Formats: sequence, C-alpha cells, structure tokens
Amino acid sequence: MFVDRLIEQILEKESPLCVGLDPRINRFPPYLQQMAESGHIREAIVEFNKNVINSTKDLSAAVKLQIAFYELHGAEGISAFSESIEYAKENDLIVIADIKRSDIGDVAEMYAKRYLGELPIDAVTVNPYMGRDTIYPFLKYVDKNGKGIFVLMKTSNASSKDLQDISVQGKPLYEKVGGIIEEMGKDYIGKYGFSSVGAVVGATFPEELKKIRSTFTTIFFLIPGFGAQGGSAKDAKYGFDKNGRGALVNSSRNIIYAFEQSNSNPWEAIRDAAVSARNTLREETLKYVAVD
Repeated sequence: MFVDRLIEQILEKESPLCVGLDPRINRFPPYLQQMAESGHIREAIVEFNKNVINSTKDLSAAVKLQIAFYELHGAEGISAFSESIEYAKENDLIVIADIKRSDIGDVAEMYAKRYLGELPIDAVTVNPYMGRDTIYPFLKYVDKNGKGIFVLMKTSNASSKDLQDISVQGKPLYEKVGGIIEEMGKDYIGKYGFSSVGAVVGATFPEELKKIRSTFTTIFFLIPGFGAQGGSAKDAKYGFDKNGRGALVNSSRNIIYAFEQSNSNPWEAIRDAAVSARNTLREETLKYVAVD
C-alpha cells in the first residue's frame, strides 16, 4: 500500500522531507545553462535532476516533479520528466507527480492511465473542484495498483481563500472537501492508520493546518509552502499527529537553488540545504510531539 511505503521511507530516513524537482534552466549552474542553450535541453534537465537526487536521496523520503516545468520544453521536457522519474526510482525514492489534473470521467481516466498506469510514479496530485467523478478514475489505481493520490484541500497560495474558505453549510469549503477525501479514502487505510488517498494542505496557513489535522485523523498530508513560499518548519509541524507521523513536507527552490547564495560546489550547497531542511523539520516535529 502506497501510504505504508511512504511512511516506512520517512521512518527509515528519519526525514519527512520531499525534494521538489522543478527545473528552471535560467537558474541552472552555468555549464548546464550552456548545455541547454546549445540545444540539449533534455540532457541539461536530466543532469541537473540526477545531481540533485544524488545529493539528497539519503535525506529525503520522496521527490516531487511539477509537470509544468517539463511541459514548458515540449517533447524534450516530457522526455526529461520520464528519465528523471526512472532515475529517482532506481535510487529507491517515492515519486510524486504534481499534475493537479481534473476533468470529466473519461478524460480523467486518460490522465490516470498515463500517470499511474504507464509511468513508474507512486502518487499524483488531483484537483477535486470539478466534483467526485473527476477523482474516481484515479482511485482505480489506488485500489488495484497500490498507488496514491493527494487531493487539493487547502492550498498554499495566498488567494486560495478566495474560493477554498467560502462558507458552505457553516463550514469552509476546504473542510467539506476534506470530508469527501476522508470518505473516498476509508477503504485504503494502511497499518499506520492513514489512507493512500491523501490531501494537499499548505504550511502557509498553520492555524488551518492544525485544525485540519485534528479533524481528519486518517488523511495523510502533502505539505507545500515550506521555504520559498514563506511557510516554516514551525508551521508545517501542525500537519503531524501525536506520533510525529501523517505528513510529508515539500521544499523545492530553497533546496535545489541553494547554490545561488553560496560560493561552494552547487551540489554541496544543495546537500547542505537539504540537511538543514531535514534537521529543522525533525527538530520542530519532535518538539511538537513532545509538547503534545
């Protein structure tokens, strides 16, 4: 079961960190920028991602690839996406594809088949705001293939409140969505008490995160917003339960472009940033559990 594999990775590495592989070519080390500019975009992206993975694989439980950064470069980017996934799996990492797909049933089925049926991806993000039938095709792969999904509940962007905080029958919309996620995930609860049907809940709204954790005890959280978006480890800790479990915290820019603020080797700077992120998350989570 996906959620059990993920939790066991976190426990083995003593790290709830997920590293986001979001390649921005204009921020690559100069030699990789030159490689891309000479027409070798796929090679440059794959080389960058491989080095990030090599630098952080013992510090993180998972990697998350945001599809937009690959689609931008057409066929070359999509090829780099697939190669990067394969390399992450070769290094025994959990792979999450951040695709946020949503559409009517037969179209959603095509998305689900591609990302959870054909590629060696462990989990994807999905958007529930078109309704339940847009999620059902992905559930088939949770059920039959041991995959996972993370459904958007309370996202990390500031304007998420424009829609997600609207009151519906006395509750914010994101809480109503949480109820749907909980219901859909009840048949996929693993040995640690969490479901393979998880939710995306941002670290940038700590009070909401704390409330959501206490309300939805079986939902595993993917927590974005840690780092460059302003969320701290002190905020992200509220996504964890009293045992220090139940969440995976993603960091992208603060780790993979750490060398921009350093004179050291790019890959050493990335590793140092990942060590710092892991240690900070570990420390804050342990403090929180001890207090709780």
